[in-house]
Amino acid sequence: MSQLFDNWPDPYEQWFQTPIGALVKSVELEWVMNLLQPQAGELILDAGCGSGIFTQPIAENGAQITGIDISQPMLERAQKRLPRHEFLAADICDLPFVDESFDKTVSITALEFIEDGEQAIAELFRVTKPGGLVVVATLNRLSPWATRRKDRAKQDSESVFNHAFFRRPQELLDMAPMRGEAFTAVHFAKDDDPEVARKIEEQGKDAKLDTGAFLIVSWRNS
Repeated sequence: MSQLFDNWPDPYEQWFQTPIGALVKSVELEWVMNLLQPQAGELILDAGCGSGIFTQPIAENGAQITGIDISQPMLERAQKRLPRHEFLAADICDLPFVDESFDKTVSITALEFIEDGEQAIAELFRVTKPGGLVVVATLNRLSPWATRRKDRAKQDSESVFNHAFFRRPQELLDMAPMRGEAFTAVHFAKDDDPEVARKIEEQGKDAKLDTGAFLIVSWRNS
């Protein structure tokens, strides 16, 4: 599985530099930061950190980050981006940390490539201190983006989305033993004009739609 992402660092980051990609990143990052609320001095695990493009804003708030990923090229990019933080190759379903190691844990768009989502989330809870936050974001099965990705993957045997497990909001909530809050974002389409997309996003947020492409859940570890 790690090899699927080894060629991703450049295309992944380049897409987020396009007008619509930049909007997607802005919308997603706003939700991550609002729910995670990173504070100076906190120890935070970023599980499935990729190249670190979402890790960096968390670190800039003063938190000390440990990032894990299964792709070495992704980790090298993240380490270069954040040389004062720790990055290592590890499996989210078998984290190499003792219980209650982190104040908060976060995983952003990694769970969709993990079949045993319950085990992954159980590991995040295990390494999070009591009272700490666990924030998980994934691709929403109810979104038109998921339908498009699955359809295109059928035509491309090398697509990473042939290995994806899209989940609904309630499915994600049910993976943890305590009550959480679920939200979705990115209600616009990939080919929408960015200015139009911003208006669509505001409308989807105001209506509290559950069909956004970005599904994010927050739990308090108790």
